Amino acid sequence: MEVFNVLLQLLDATIRVSVPLLLACLAGLYSERSGIFDIGLEGKMLGGAFAGGAAAAVTGSAWLGLGAAVAVAVGLALVHGFASITHRGNQIVSGVAINFIAAGSTIILGQAWFRQGGRTPSLSGAGRFEAITLPGAEAARDIPVIGVIYAELISGHSILVYFAFLMVPFTWWVLFRTRFGLRLRAVGENPAAVDTAGISVAWLRYRAVICTGVLTGLAGAYLSVAQNAGFVKDMTAGKGFIALAALIFAKWKPVPAMFACLLFGFLEAASIRFQGQAWPMIGKVPVQFMQALPYVLTVVLLAGFIGKAIPPRAGGVPYVKER
Repeated sequence: MEVFNVLLQLLDATIRVSVPLLLACLAGLYSERSGIFDIGLEGKMLGGAFAGGAAAAVTGSAWLGLGAAVAVAVGLALVHGFASITHRGNQIVSGVAINFIAAGSTIILGQAWFRQGGRTPSLSGAGRFEAITLPGAEAARDIPVIGVIYAELISGHSILVYFAFLMVPFTWWVLFRTRFGLRLRAVGENPAAVDTAGISVAWLRYRAVICTGVLTGLAGAYLSVAQNAGFVKDMTAGKGFIALAALIFAKWKPVPAMFACLLFGFLEAASIRFQGQAWPMIGKVPVQFMQALPYVLTVVLLAGFIGKAIPPRAGGVPYVKER
């Protein structure tokens, strides 16, 4: 029973830490399926996390914090779109610039506004998204195995957790069952054919970039307004890059992307859960080694699958309209 409880706690933590990865991964999916490579997911998440934490701290409303996070992330996404779509700039350089801007400006603004070393004030009450207890969760807690799983693993998460996992089937439906999704995938493979059909390539890609901004804003808001009680310096901690690795590992498909993010989340949860503990026949594993495991997995998966995952053919290539 002790092993079951530990596994349940580990899976519960996996779900919680996978949410920002999943939202960022789906954000990158929209952008890269349209042919716009976005290495700036990290920066948009960080900007959204700061805006969400700051707005929630000032207004006392988690929903206003969420709105501010989405607005800032969409703004950064439009900057990336303006540079790479309108002006046909280098998409990698634009994404890196957004990462640098977000990393520097969040610290400077946080210190200037709140005088707490770049942090925002701690959030509480209506300033945070609290855990939701699903119907019948308390009554089912006494039921062996199934009831405990429902009460502990499925119930007890914030609304953003449920939204993130509902976005997986929704994204699949949008990409593979709607006209917008068909055009989005086509513009990432052959923008000239889309243009010939009388559809604006630039407008399609801008809409994809806006979707990316919305989802990265939600990911950032989850970090500062739901998972934590405020913004701290560099709180994304490379999650945007791990989401990109998960996206490549999943070959730009929403359902495999979810499982890839859960895999990364499981390893991160395990590194937190077991760091500093002694292992049989091994002894005490250094904390630094456990903390490095998610990033080591990122490198291993990229090294093993980067040659097998084929990105959209027009990805990273600015489209020039033929005269």
